[in-house]
Amino acid sequence: MKKQVPYQIHLSESEMPKQWYNIMADMKELPEPALSPVTKKPATLEELRQIFPTGLLEQEMSTERYIDIPEEVLEKYKMFRTTPLHRAYNLEKFLKTPARLYYKYEGQNPSGSHKLNTAIPQVYYNKLEGIKRLATETGAGQWGTALATACSFYDIDCTVYMVRVSYDQKPYRKILMQTFGATVHPSPSVHTEAGRKILAEDPNSSGSLGIAISEAVEDAVTHSDTNYALGSVLNHVILHQTIIGQEAVLQMEKIDEYPDIVIGCNGGGSNFCGFAFPFLKDKLNGKSNTKFIAVEPLACPKLTKGVYTYDYGDTAGMAPIAKMYTLGHKFMPPGIHAGGLRYHGDSPLLSKLYHDGYIEAVALAQADVFKAAIDFAKTEAILPAPESSHAICQAIKEAVKCRETGEEKVIIFNVSGHGYLDLAAYDNYLSGKLDSDNICIDEELEKSLKELPKLE
Repeated sequence: MKKQVPYQIHLSESEMPKQWYNIMADMKELPEPALSPVTKKPATLEELRQIFPTGLLEQEMSTERYIDIPEEVLEKYKMFRTTPLHRAYNLEKFLKTPARLYYKYEGQNPSGSHKLNTAIPQVYYNKLEGIKRLATETGAGQWGTALATACSFYDIDCTVYMVRVSYDQKPYRKILMQTFGATVHPSPSVHTEAGRKILAEDPNSSGSLGIAISEAVEDAVTHSDTNYALGSVLNHVILHQTIIGQEAVLQMEKIDEYPDIVIGCNGGGSNFCGFAFPFLKDKLNGKSNTKFIAVEPLACPKLTKGVYTYDYGDTAGMAPIAKMYTLGHKFMPPGIHAGGLRYHGDSPLLSKLYHDGYIEAVALAQADVFKAAIDFAKTEAILPAPESSHAICQAIKEAVKCRETGEEKVIIFNVSGHGYLDLAAYDNYLSGKLDSDNICIDEELEKSLKELPKLE
């Protein structure tokens, strides 16, 4: 007989974590340092201060296990946190599985995704240093929306370079960013040297996160009042997102449960890591045997088909060079609807932990992902973002395995955002117009990997 718990497990405002969790304190080996794109040597604080505030750089390099969340940031968090942990009873019944399924839902804030968890502290630390404007990239639009929202809280201007294919697919995301006061350019754009160079080579370029990052970094470097803000990949971004996983740990404790499997979708790593790392802490310390699965699209499979090496974080080679799993910074992923997962590389923290065997990875096809998304919407009454649907799809696969074996495993996954501004993608799926699986072509990968930076 299945364990009976409420449909939703809540935390009170006073129970919200007051610190972020830093997994570097518990890692057996730390990632290799980021390198300067100019000197090819470890990047110095002085170099990084050209685009990031000191407060974030201190977090980026810290190995302290817990870092206090500023009181002002906590007050902003209280507008939309804590978020409930759901028991997916209806999905379990639909799947006829003995598994117990739980999911955290991060789509209940103005930006519609988990991205606001890091946007607020990033803007806060930039405001402390007198920065007047932030430049950033966005794939599907969730991060751009979150940063625009946070900038409106602190009266800071926001410029967003939105990947062209998503700019065209998701016009309402652009409108939402503009509503919060942001200036939004399709990327590649005519506003930067990096963008103009790409357009000269390919006037019909669909863009990529790597290109959009190049434009945003160039914008920041060439304007003294402007810094750059990144929505994933970096240590401090993942640090901020651990508010999700820490809440989930407390919520599982409330119902005397512990996960056998933890699942999250993976683009640059912030959603998966922020959700998984507070649980992974136990595994690193020999206290659990939990399986962790990062789920990526077949169109951009850096963990499952990429290589673990140093590579640029952007297409133009302006961003720091990081040791990570990468498809090559020149790799141009197909224009799938899960735009937030179309990044060529991955978090150095996640990459290191995957390389060391603590995390598993799978790559899924678009058609399977959208089928899972609709099954989830029909049973759990939430229309998930295409990115989040990758995690849902894998959770369903794991639950079906339990149905076949009779195992009563506890599976927890993160639904990192809603899909109500992704209805064009659902329309394409429902009308049979969804692109093919867009499987990564080996020849393209071989070509892009030849462009990796030459290091001594």
